[in-house]
Amino acid sequence: MNEFIIFVIIYVVFINLFGFFSMYRDKQLAIKQQRRVPERKLINIAIIGGSVGSFIAMRMFRHKTRHTTFSVGLPLLVMLHLGILLFILFYIQA
Repeated sequence: MNEFIIFVIIYVVFINLFGFFSMYRDKQLAIKQQRRVPERKLINIAIIGGSVGSFIAMRMFRHKTRHTTFSVGLPLLVMLHLGILLFILFYIQA
């Protein structure tokens, strides 16, 4: 594996963990009725690659499921990001 592929894998793991824990943190703050993580920040994390982690957290913690931006947008981003990742792993490598 070349360095670029290793970098991509590390980035994808890190950003998805960050997306997951950001959604978890926002849910915990919502329960405590404290100041929340801005929706724009959660969306931006998903856009830059954290869509899978954010989507898993959304489903696990039942958080943001009534927001169309999240309930429709995250699955679309997941498909897009998986397509990009597959392209990078199988076609760029050649």
